[in-house]
Amino acid sequence: MAEGLILKRATRIIPSGELKRDDYDVLCDDKVVGCIMKAAVTPVGRPWLWILGHGAHRDHPTTHGYAADREEAMKALAKAWGGE
Repeated sequence: MAEGLILKRATRIIPSGELKRDDYDVLCDDKVVGCIMKAAVTPVGRPWLWILGHGAHRDHPTTHGYAADREEAMKALAKAWGGE
């Protein structure tokens, strides 16, 4: 995991009133800088979506993507956050 980034389970509730189980916020210094979630519609074999938060991308052209698992999504988000 990237230095300074923390993964925390989100407490978002979907319209049906159900709690999303595979939904995480990514924090840096207690501020949400992005999120990682298991999305309903994704490329085959890559069910995890990662998104940098508005203004958090530090002018990096990649602000979102898909990954095979949560760990891979976190690595990709960290890479985008770091501007690599």
